[in-house]
Amino acid sequence: MRDRIVLNRTEQRRVSVLNHLDSGALVNSEAAQLLGISVRQVQRLHRAYREQGVAGLAHGNRGRPARNVVDSATAERIVELARTRYQGFNHQHLTEMLAENHDIALSRPTVRRILLAAGMASPRRRRPPKHRRRRDRYPREGMLLQLDASRHDWLEGRGPYLSLVGGVDDATGKVSWACFRDQEDAQGYFMVMRETVARFGIPMAVYADRHSIFYQGKESHLRELSLQEQLAAQREPTQFGRLLNELGVQLIHALSPQAKGRIERLWGTFQDRLASELRMAGAANCEQANQVLRRFLPRHNRRFVVSPQQPEKAWVRFGAGHSLDEFFCFKYRRAVLNDNTVRIGRHIIDLPPPLSHAHARVDVHERFDGSLAVYLDGHCLAKKILAEPVSTYRTRRNSDISDQPPPPKLPTQPQARKGPWQPPKSHPWKQAIRALAKAKASSA
Repeated sequence: MRDRIVLNRTEQRRVSVLNHLDSGALVNSEAAQLLGISVRQVQRLHRAYREQGVAGLAHGNRGRPARNVVDSATAERIVELARTRYQGFNHQHLTEMLAENHDIALSRPTVRRILLAAGMASPRRRRPPKHRRRRDRYPREGMLLQLDASRHDWLEGRGPYLSLVGGVDDATGKVSWACFRDQEDAQGYFMVMRETVARFGIPMAVYADRHSIFYQGKESHLRELSLQEQLAAQREPTQFGRLLNELGVQLIHALSPQAKGRIERLWGTFQDRLASELRMAGAANCEQANQVLRRFLPRHNRRFVVSPQQPEKAWVRFGAGHSLDEFFCFKYRRAVLNDNTVRIGRHIIDLPPPLSHAHARVDVHERFDGSLAVYLDGHCLAKKILAEPVSTYRTRRNSDISDQPPPPKLPTQPQARKGPWQPPKSHPWKQAIRALAKAKASSA
């Protein structure tokens, strides 16, 4: 049977070289150079050729089924899962889910070969890469945190468009925290930054685009200073910029999306993998999407985090004597009214007697747990729990007109007369003229 085996082109070439070796036209070193193998391999093939003939050059497993072949039942199970539960998953993501949830441990090329044989190509379309010089990663974890948001149809028509706000460490690619929001807003970045500080620490720098949320008051390309800012001789930062200043975090602005390519590529991965898992879970609103995201992030970090160049971490430890609520909130500058109260929006905060702080400048903290706090020189004067806390916080202006009592109504002044005055029809003069006209008509 083995003499009847059909040899491939490589094996036929080996027969020709070994025949020359038998005739003495070649030596072992020359035959090894012609075949591109070692001298020891030539000696082994020559010995097999003498003992078994041409059949000795064929592989011993030819005609036998491979030991690691995937049985037909497993292949059908993979195709069924790819068409039903994991519809839309790319090949690599599907391979990981099969090993994690179904104990089917196969390589990605094997899964890809099974799906291609069933006529199922990967739904992930990759664009050809463009030449661009990549910036080297920072050497230590915690040196640079990239922040951004992705506005996308994450629910694929099952619910509204959402914005995914998150941060990724530049040295390791670890997603420090992320959350879904209805819109890209300052509260979303506050939530991401707070969870990052609570879990890891304070980063040395933040890398973000030039969205108005991130202004620290040091940017030179912004609008002209207002009158209040001119009097204070400094530009007023935004709420998130004020938070970075208080934490001592340096803000670096990216001038293009390609400059913060690590987090932009992260959104591409999430729009493929996370969107597939949201579809599988049937998430239809922001709350359900965040529940899926909480389960997704640990697995994503285990899969994609890389080791930093230096093992030492650069996260700055948050001060033990401070509370996170004192930093991660919206702060506004207000003046105490004559009745020893502070007004912010529609809310009035009474300051406790007996001291009066009328006309004093205080800081009002609007916290995300539905409470307000008034601080004077770092000391808390009063707190107020709102009966109906809002779900979404919007930044106010420090000179918000709604925080001031309404101005008194001034008496209206009569408008200036236009043209000569004409008496109305009910005027006594006109009534007398009508009566005289009627008398003349009746006498005639």
